[in-house]
Amino acid sequence: MITVRFPDGTSKPFSKGVSGWEVAKSLSVSLAKEAVAVRVDNQLWDLTRSIDQDVSLEVIKRASEEGLDILRHDAAHVFAEAVKELYPETQITIGPAIENGFYYDLYREESFTPEDLLRLETRMHDIVNRDEPFTREVWDRKEAIAFFKSIGEFFKAEIIEDLPGTDEITLYRQGNFIDLCRGPHLPSTGKLGHGFKLTKLAGAYWRGDQKNQMLQRVYGTAWSSEKDLQAYLARLEEAEKRDHRRLGKEMDLFHMQEEAVGSVFWHPKGWTLYRILENYIRDKMTEDGYVEVRTPQLVDRSLWETSGHWEKFGEHMFTVEAENKILALKPMNCPCHVQIFRQGLKSYRDLPLRMGEFGSCMRNEPSGALHGLTRVRSFVQDDAHIFCREDQIEEETRKFCRSLLNVYQELGFEEIIVKFSDRPSTRAGEDAVWDKAEAALEAGARASGLSYTLNPGEGAFYGPKLEFVIKDAIGREWQCGTFQLDFVLPERLDASYIGEDGKKHRPVMLHRVILGSMERFIGVFIEHYGGKFPLWCAPVQAAVATVTQEGEGYAHTVLEKLKAAGLRAEGCFKNEKINYKVRELSLQKVPYILVVGKKEAEEGTVALRKLGGETQEVLTLDAAIERLREEAIAPHKRNDH
Repeated sequence: MITVRFPDGTSKPFSKGVSGWEVAKSLSVSLAKEAVAVRVDNQLWDLTRSIDQDVSLEVIKRASEEGLDILRHDAAHVFAEAVKELYPETQITIGPAIENGFYYDLYREESFTPEDLLRLETRMHDIVNRDEPFTREVWDRKEAIAFFKSIGEFFKAEIIEDLPGTDEITLYRQGNFIDLCRGPHLPSTGKLGHGFKLTKLAGAYWRGDQKNQMLQRVYGTAWSSEKDLQAYLARLEEAEKRDHRRLGKEMDLFHMQEEAVGSVFWHPKGWTLYRILENYIRDKMTEDGYVEVRTPQLVDRSLWETSGHWEKFGEHMFTVEAENKILALKPMNCPCHVQIFRQGLKSYRDLPLRMGEFGSCMRNEPSGALHGLTRVRSFVQDDAHIFCREDQIEEETRKFCRSLLNVYQELGFEEIIVKFSDRPSTRAGEDAVWDKAEAALEAGARASGLSYTLNPGEGAFYGPKLEFVIKDAIGREWQCGTFQLDFVLPERLDASYIGEDGKKHRPVMLHRVILGSMERFIGVFIEHYGGKFPLWCAPVQAAVATVTQEGEGYAHTVLEKLKAAGLRAEGCFKNEKINYKVRELSLQKVPYILVVGKKEAEEGTVALRKLGGETQEVLTLDAAIERLREEAIAPHKRNDH
């Protein structure tokens, strides 16, 4: 007999050789139905694998994060089997599970087409219906290399040749298909179900090196049920409608072009939105006691070397050579803020010093990683650094977290996820310094009442951090705000203050952003609202549209009164039918349309139409303006009214 221990602390005896599935079934029939694998002594195992000694065991359910990873990897194997059945001349390379699905890189002389994907997807469903067992096999490495070469799978043979330090490898077989894999897998293809779909084609270089062969990459998505698949596809459809690149064009906010890769051309309406959000954050900084500064774009390489950024980020910096010196366009603002702090003698009474900057930064991101506003090379951060004493860390953490949560709420983001990221493997500073930094940041997070999860090894190279992730209207997660505690840069860059004891001390440096990259946040903001912004931050808050040319004189009066009341308004007086004008303004997501004709001109009224509404309300011009003025007050200024 053997003993199996469970996560809740209980244990049960079983016969030697019991399988994970049998253990799950002994606990609950419903649990066994949901099981896709088991974790045995912290290693994932197939449900069918025999257990021959005392172990700790956890059942992995199909809808869990790990369960979905297994399903998605199974889907990749089923896809590869379909490829080999329909297009046997194709060589398969690698096919990992990824977020929401999987991909498989393939080598084939002829290009795959969308029609091929439909055919492959149909064959995948056939393979699931066959319910072929997944069988784990242990092979000698040399035999496996020879086998894959013998069947023309030279990429797979190369992968096995380069595997580190073992003479034995595992393969998985289903039907007539066999593939290199660590596992685990479901008991059979039938257990995968039909909650999958092939989504798109792309190109990829073998092993990510452009000197190697070009492969064809097929992406797919896979879920625990067909219902979950349909829900995901509906989210994709909704995300497509909200795509900030499409809305940016429809609403005339911005554009991007090849002559300035990774940089934004802001149009008047887009720049209006940008300035509204920038000034909103500026007001928040002022309210929270920050002073605003401006630092240089080009900074000598020597400063970046001293700070440690050259070693860590050098490959992502744009550099310029002038007068035998190498200068770098700054990728972040922190070393420059230390230079301002170092000017003049600072006393402990001067702390905390909160220093903010809407700092323009440049990072040499790979062109393939760029994506509209959400991944750019040229960006501005709502960046700030707090220089404080160690006894002030907790209070400054609490103040920042309170301000950040208030900002997100006012901007319409209700669900916030907080992650605590501790020391990375490559870092600056001694372990004792990191121990102190992590303990101080955790104390501050607890004092702020934050609930957070651990994000091991993801801290900055100079200190631990809190990461703030916002959820948008369709449930997607975006990491925006960060708060980092740093004992390292003040030491490296020789920042000091005179303490109460008359001696020099190093300040603590707290790095913080709320929106993060302004460009990226605006991309998220556009998609969160689908372009239908709250009135206070809409680039155009109201448009005046004429029914006939007879009302044009009055329409100009209405427009001028709206502007005089401080509202951002424009006129739509072209010689088109009113229904056409309403459709056009609705496409541009103008929140309110004030329709005027001969009757409205005679009576001093407007027909007020709200974006998305089916009806309109007739009001006096003064009443309509007052309603819009009240609604257009920014959330952080409403208490003043």
